[in-house]
Amino acid sequence: MKNLRRLLPFLAWFPLRRETFRADLVAGVTVAMVLIPQSMAYAQLAGLPLHYGLYAAFLPVLVGALWGSSHQLATGPVAMVSLLTGATLSQFAASGSEQFIALAIVLALMVGVMQLAMGLFKLGAIVSFVSHPVVAGFTNAAAIIIALSQLNKVLGIAASRGESFITELWGVLRQIGDTHVPTLLMALAALAIMIALRKFAPRWPGVLIAVAITTLVSWQIGYERKGEAPITAIADSEVRSLATRFAATAGRAAHLNQQVAAKSAALKSFEKAPEGNSQHMLALRFEIEVIRLEIKDAERENRIRARALRKFAFERGANPAGAEPHAEPQLLHLTDGVPSAIETDGRRWRIGRIVNDRLELIGGGEVVGAIPSGLPAIKLPVLSWDVLTTLLSTAFVIALVGFMEALSMAKAMATRTRQRIDPNQELIGQGLANIAGSFSQSFPVSGSFSRSAVNLAAGAVTGLSSAFTWLIVLVTLLFLTPLLYHLPQAVLAAIIMLAVINLVNLKAIRRAWQAQPHDGAAAIVTFAATLGFAPHLDSGILLGAGLAIVLYLYRSMRPRVAVLGRHSDGTLRDAQLHKLQTSEYIIVIRFDGSLYFANVPHFEDAVLAEVAHHTKARYLLIVGDGVNQVDASGEEVLRHLVERLRDNRIGVAFSGLKRQVLQVMRNTGLDAFIGERDLFRTEDQALDAIRRRIDDPGYDPAACPLRHEAAAGRPR
Repeated sequence: MKNLRRLLPFLAWFPLRRETFRADLVAGVTVAMVLIPQSMAYAQLAGLPLHYGLYAAFLPVLVGALWGSSHQLATGPVAMVSLLTGATLSQFAASGSEQFIALAIVLALMVGVMQLAMGLFKLGAIVSFVSHPVVAGFTNAAAIIIALSQLNKVLGIAASRGESFITELWGVLRQIGDTHVPTLLMALAALAIMIALRKFAPRWPGVLIAVAITTLVSWQIGYERKGEAPITAIADSEVRSLATRFAATAGRAAHLNQQVAAKSAALKSFEKAPEGNSQHMLALRFEIEVIRLEIKDAERENRIRARALRKFAFERGANPAGAEPHAEPQLLHLTDGVPSAIETDGRRWRIGRIVNDRLELIGGGEVVGAIPSGLPAIKLPVLSWDVLTTLLSTAFVIALVGFMEALSMAKAMATRTRQRIDPNQELIGQGLANIAGSFSQSFPVSGSFSRSAVNLAAGAVTGLSSAFTWLIVLVTLLFLTPLLYHLPQAVLAAIIMLAVINLVNLKAIRRAWQAQPHDGAAAIVTFAATLGFAPHLDSGILLGAGLAIVLYLYRSMRPRVAVLGRHSDGTLRDAQLHKLQTSEYIIVIRFDGSLYFANVPHFEDAVLAEVAHHTKARYLLIVGDGVNQVDASGEEVLRHLVERLRDNRIGVAFSGLKRQVLQVMRNTGLDAFIGERDLFRTEDQALDAIRRRIDDPGYDPAACPLRHEAAAGRPR
């Protein structure tokens, strides 16, 4: 039964009591009320169509609960992972495009496989390589990026992803005078509702209430305005030319895609033939690759044009009285170039999309729009070697960051529920959740801080609460998506901003600096690099993690070497720190660190420097209380030091060596070389014996007493 529970950890939920069932039901419904609008907001953050957020809130929620170790952890889309997904994939495809969606699904599969493999091979401790200061620096920077990335949606300003987050933000700030006031009011209203309910009615689903109210208002006031016009309706010749080139390039890309499909079908038929023409097949593969390169070039060109077109705002001439009801509206003039003689419709229009030489215009606030009803298709993600190698580093970062977020929340809740958390089992649960999600059109997911807190506060006892959440999402996908049509995009942006505001904790960076300047430096560098490299966020955390490891190795290469003197209280302490007198004839040194290949030169130099400074020294005592490990390099240096100092008629003794250090000495014969008489349990025993030897006229430190003399203080 124990092995079965390891394989199927959700069996620990049973048998259920009626009270537990009721508590999990209430908690599951409560979390679903937060999850549904949040999931769409995080899909927007990831650069995906909003219904993919609901897909990410579907199977991963259930699978993560079934195979995770925490009973209250709520798996699903989260802000940090969504930002990493969108920021990375925007470098390779246009946000929301079919290629972008395909890459996001493959990324979820890669993250899931990595997490599952780490869990199966018991590698949960690998997250320790990313230190807390690095995580603090990354989290603070990412939270700021997440919040500011939604600024254009709150202000109703057109923006697009660029090569640098700083340039994107500057582009938004330059357009701040074009703020769409109804959009800003919607965002502020949603924020006010959520903040007020969080303060005065924390048990109410503030996110859902804000969504319901703003959606109803949006529907009543006609918040959304859409229009159409031919490209020829653009009055400005340069903008019209840009739009024409965009449409022509889009048509060319579509034609090239058709060629790829036809040639791929021909290639498959050749491969199935018993005697295929290998030369012809090779030529077909070459042609397909060439066409794909042309498609990439065309898409890259149109991404640049789309960014430029979204910046233009137009006013449209009003049709004169008595015009035909279905007459084509008049020309679109740039807002700063409308002729004085022309009467406009009084609305500001932007280009949403260009489809088949027609402009889809946006003249009001942006809403969610039509969300496809029905469950996501279950299918295998499309894999290729190029995609796998391109996304490898990002997948690894998301796997680590996502797991750290999930594990930290699970452990925090476990302190209250007194539940045991198994990091490796949690890795398996998160890995399976991402793998299952990739088969059901999901982008990468993780354990959520906010929804897990809601789950715990609502009284969840077992993971069955997540099963109820999954049922609510199932019903929403099947029947309730039409109700979300008029939900303003600005409200989703406000939800994201409010969700990440708690992640900004600059005090954590300050505490890291106060605790250890090297840790503070790693946190600051991670923070700055994450902001500077954005949208390449993986570069920021990888740089920070690498720097933290290098700084740790640097510290361990130069551990503290203290020369000890007798304090007034009778103990041996750092002579320099406490201004103590030291003996001319006996040098007492304490080494505070494990002795391994990287720091043995520092240890050897420190010892020889003290010996050179104490010209009358006859004995060196090495206090080994702080030495936890000795490797082969450390053993070799100790042997050479003892031999070299004895040749110079200086004896060498050791005190307080730990069992694991003594074991290395026994394995290599170093204890016999040093001699049992020079190995002591305490420094006081060592000093008493050393003084007696120095006072003995017949004592010869150059002699090597192997085993013939046992010291009274022999270590056990």
